[in-house]
Amino acid sequence: MSPPVLSPDHGARGVDLGPEPLGEHRSTWDEFAARGRRVDGNADAAIDLARAIGSSAPRPGLGRTLDRWAMLASLAAADLTAARVAEGHLDALAILSEAGIESGRDLSILGAGPDSTWGVFAAEGPAVRLQAREPTTQHGWVLDGAKPWCSLAGRLSHALITAHTSPGRRRLFAVALQHPTVEIVHGTWVSRGLSAVESGPIALHDAPAVPVGEDQWYLERPGFGWGGAGVAACWYGGAIGLARSLWGALAAREPDQIAQMQLGAVDLALHGAREVLRAAAEAVDSGRADGDWGSVVAGRVRGVVAGAAEQIITRVGHVLGPAPLTQDEVHARRVADLTVYVRQHHAERDDAALGRAILAGGLPW
Repeated sequence: MSPPVLSPDHGARGVDLGPEPLGEHRSTWDEFAARGRRVDGNADAAIDLARAIGSSAPRPGLGRTLDRWAMLASLAAADLTAARVAEGHLDALAILSEAGIESGRDLSILGAGPDSTWGVFAAEGPAVRLQAREPTTQHGWVLDGAKPWCSLAGRLSHALITAHTSPGRRRLFAVALQHPTVEIVHGTWVSRGLSAVESGPIALHDAPAVPVGEDQWYLERPGFGWGGAGVAACWYGGAIGLARSLWGALAAREPDQIAQMQLGAVDLALHGAREVLRAAAEAVDSGRADGDWGSVVAGRVRGVVAGAAEQIITRVGHVLGPAPLTQDEVHARRVADLTVYVRQHHAERDDAALGRAILAGGLPW
């Protein structure tokens, strides 16, 4: 006999970031949530979904950024594996668009086209370096070295990867992950959260690469902060999923005052996260989130949403206790997935980066 589901699942219900809880696009977000729910933690299903929605997803900064983030949040509320994979694929497509690159035309030498699946590998690690070598008369750009934190590198077709071109300077490159010069290093991913999204290192041995933008363009472009806020939309959706479990459990019984207090605190955290996402989307679409101020906007969004997600994981756990963590597959996976995913926020270090950005500008309050 299967263990009982102790926290009702509302995974097929979308997340609307509009001004009202039940907005005019509810049916659209419900559809994305239902598609995300069918992924059910399966990486291959998540890749198929990401490919299917890639061409129709709104690009950030073109007037529908909030819709883009609502789509990601709806996927995340249903299944964080679906959102994690879709976010990386959609971010890569947005970066290529921002660079004015059409994959099927400009990256055909890499075998890229409309059916390609993409990741973005830009993390750095201690004692790990990926070096780019400039073209010679015989060869184009090649990448040599190692890159950490490469999610699903063994299953995706292509990736955008940052590599060092000279001391203190990096450049973004497109790479075909299935090329024989790309080695997937297995056996390092032991995570219980997002367990199907293997995110280990890769080794590149003079791998052919096509540059995307000039040196430092990837880090300095307006869309860099926008992509980081899109990740926060996924965290928000995952937190919504946990909050719905709490609401369902309390609605089915007579909760005491402590449980009511925890639910109220969860609502406050979600409300604050939702409002910063809405304000950031408006700033992106109006052109007020470019340049240095874009870093401030993104830092605020990521900090507020990450704090809300961490708080909600704790509060829901305090109310529901160990039973759903040990007997409810959907709830236990959601807690583990969100715990790992939200650690893309670097906690106090990201707060320090926000503080530096605030000091570098004028008085902001």
